[in-house]
Amino acid sequence: MAEIWRLGVDIGGTFTDLVLESSNGVQASTKVLTTYDTPEDAIITGLQTVCKQVTIQPDKISQIIHGTTLATNALIER
Repeated sequence: MAEIWRLGVDIGGTFTDLVLESSNGVQASTKVLTTYDTPEDAIITGLQTVCKQVTIQPDKISQIIHGTTLATNALIER
């Protein structure tokens, strides 16, 4: 069976967290500063980091799960 890769991303008020996992149990994670004007920049930086950790190309990722607490944190902290 082919290895399946999934990426989880959470954009927070200060940090963007990324976790990469394979169906075979391989995992990698990183935390990068959130880029407010362009949050996708933090995702791309983190994506490159976790892919490098496990030596795979980003096109091997078959699923991306995205969440954010960015707006919630802004409301809570005013």
